[in-house]
Amino acid sequence: MPEDGPQHSGGMTGSLKAARAAVVLVVFVVAVAVLVAVGTRSTPTTSSSAQTTSTTAATAGGSTTTTAAAGHAASSTTTSTTSRRGNGHGATTTTTTVPHASVSVVVANATNTNGLAAHFSTVIGAGGWKMGTPIDASTTEATSTVYYAAGQQAAAQSIANTIGVKPTQVQPLTTAAPVNGVTGTDVVVVVGQDLAAASGS
Repeated sequence: MPEDGPQHSGGMTGSLKAARAAVVLVVFVVAVAVLVAVGTRSTPTTSSSAQTTSTTAATAGGSTTTTAAAGHAASSTTTSTTSRRGNGHGATTTTTTVPHASVSVVVANATNTNGLAAHFSTVIGAGGWKMGTPIDASTTEATSTVYYAAGQQAAAQSIANTIGVKPTQVQPLTTAAPVNGVTGTDVVVVVGQDLAAASGS
């Protein structure tokens, strides 16, 4: 009889060790499964603001795309999505928004036709842009040009589309522009004879 006690106790200890090992193994497998599920999931984010701008650039192991849309709406949606693939490389999409009301615009008349700067200020202003006082250009120009300050190319392109100016006529704002007194302005529209003829003036 005394011999049975220790044998019974040793059997219980062995069973407990086996049960503990099985529990630890199950917890480990569940933890790994959760980490894998979290690591392969897409993560979308959304925010609201105004008009959007667009650029696309390639990066190592993926690409970054910024989408643009121009219009009269007061706000647009920004979405950023990151996805992971089995090879470890991912792609990211980001949309940048710029409120029209924060972009200052001045229209300059570079023709001999009176009232064109005021007319196009009204047309452009309908899009919600922050319009300055219309001015006269320092020279007459046959072709209209939309000039933009640093970082305002997308806004300038949107304005050019609104008034029918070709993309090749959207240029950086430098001292070569035929306008005076526009320091600090984001976009300067120089109305040439081509727009005067198109407007019927």
